[in-house]
Amino acid sequence: MGNKIEIHKGDITKLSVDAIVNAANTSLLGGAGVDGAIHRAAGPKLLEYNKKLGGCPTGEARISPGFNLPAKHVISTVGPVWNGGNRNEDELLANCYRNSLRIAFENNIKTIAFPSISTGVYRFPVERASKIAVKEVKDFLDKNPSIEKVIFVCFDDKTYDVYKNIL
Repeated sequence: MGNKIEIHKGDITKLSVDAIVNAANTSLLGGAGVDGAIHRAAGPKLLEYNKKLGGCPTGEARISPGFNLPAKHVISTVGPVWNGGNRNEDELLANCYRNSLRIAFENNIKTIAFPSISTGVYRFPVERASKIAVKEVKDFLDKNPSIEKVIFVCFDDKTYDVYKNIL
């Protein structure tokens, strides 16, 4: 399975994969960080498409076309805001990965790239979040070999180093 998971440092909006995952807010209408970058790169059609989806609860995921992105699809998932770990944050974050991968599987997506969900403005501790992310991806790949490649895309050196150490 080692060759099915990669770590990449850089801009998720530049990757030519079947799907990139957007760390969105519940409105799915754009925001800060990776969410804003994906909306800017995809163009205004992503916003128009997402308006029809009616939002997304924390831990769930929705799919849309990639529009102007090199990726064919955007899977938007809403990560939990960190509140000290006492509000089911771990399980909600795990659900983000599970539901994004389930949607990828259902849509015959072979290559998918994830940002570090909830570790930016939502303040989820990077080490804790990365362990959840890697565990959920490995568990899914063990049961669903149809996904050929999962890429964790890290925006900065600290996050990249944490993911590298966990893998």
